[in-house]
Amino acid sequence: MTTRQDQWARVRRHLWRPPRPHGEQPRERVVGPLELFYDLVVVVLVAQAAHHLSGELDWHGLGLFAAVFALVWIAWLNGSLHHELHGHEDARGRSMFLLQILVLVPLGAFIPGAGDERGAAFAVDAGVLFAVLALLWLLASRGDTPEFRRPSMLYVTGTAACAVVLAASAALPANARVLTWGVLAVGYLAGFVFVIGRAIPEQVVALSVTDALAERFGLFIIIVLGENVTGVVDGLAHEPTNALTLAVGLVAVVVGFGAWWTYFDFAGHRLPRPTRACALRWMVVHLPITAAVAAMGAAMVGLVEHAHDSRTPAATAWVLCGGAAVVLCATMVLAASLRHWNENLGLYRPLARTCVAMAVLCVAVGALRPAPLVLGLALVLLFGIPWGVAVANRVSHYEGGLSTE
Repeated sequence: MTTRQDQWARVRRHLWRPPRPHGEQPRERVVGPLELFYDLVVVVLVAQAAHHLSGELDWHGLGLFAAVFALVWIAWLNGSLHHELHGHEDARGRSMFLLQILVLVPLGAFIPGAGDERGAAFAVDAGVLFAVLALLWLLASRGDTPEFRRPSMLYVTGTAACAVVLAASAALPANARVLTWGVLAVGYLAGFVFVIGRAIPEQVVALSVTDALAERFGLFIIIVLGENVTGVVDGLAHEPTNALTLAVGLVAVVVGFGAWWTYFDFAGHRLPRPTRACALRWMVVHLPITAAVAAMGAAMVGLVEHAHDSRTPAATAWVLCGGAAVVLCATMVLAASLRHWNENLGLYRPLARTCVAMAVLCVAVGALRPAPLVLGLALVLLFGIPWGVAVANRVSHYEGGLSTE
């Protein structure tokens, strides 16, 4: 007969299981409500950064947005990958997410003032966040086999060093501090690619992107796309209601919808090819896509507020049109890493050329700065052309299939 002590030990083992070893993540699972809650918390921080950008649409504001967004996204990537590779749906897994959330919440409060009076607080809190991430990866590395010990320790060391630099940046002047964050984010991503691309076995990296992880990245894009709607609603809420303002707002929503269909029609919820390079490209390219979508949402506030102007303000035009261009090009870079790319070269090659051409035209529209309604309609058209090319390609293949029969 089992004793009560044995029963409690069994319960503890069930509720507090050790991290799953490398290469043993389940291939078939669904994204759970815990992960979605964590994503929503992170998107609150994205919303804070986008809202601050909407009020400071200049080079300084854009640089601050890029640095803050990159750090937040890297933290989200770490938390998501850790759960995907090592996490369980138990009390330990919930506690690890809760620990990150408790650090993320004050970080979000510091974002509006991260470029000036609250920059030091943001730096210290971000340092704590990366220290927590380093601890999570360190605990996971305790069960590593010999082939994973060196890359795991490199990754833990790099994340811990990032935490130290972030905390130390609190002592720097404001401009130097933001520059340090940006350089650190670029360096961290480069280290991420180096460690995973060179040290971890090819097969493990290639198979690390599961259906659940693809769904997770797609859901995060969807939640961030909500910032486009939030930007339009904020603009309409602060302006007198009239036909032109409402028309500009609704057209801006369609522009955001165009970003949605570009990503999900051509790249979203699809797995990369089973190679290390494709898996890494698939993960990293999601950063510029997500940042561009969030920046577009910030610019839509100004688009609606200046609905009656004869020309769109330069900053609003450049951020909105530049964001659209990044979405078009980065989606094609992402698509080039997919299994579907080689299977549908007849579709993706002309589609890639079309998207690049439309991105150039987006930049041209931003340079011309037409009236907000005209600019919005132009972007709707430019997002729609690649979709039309894809539909025409499918129709021609369908007709060709009928004729051969």
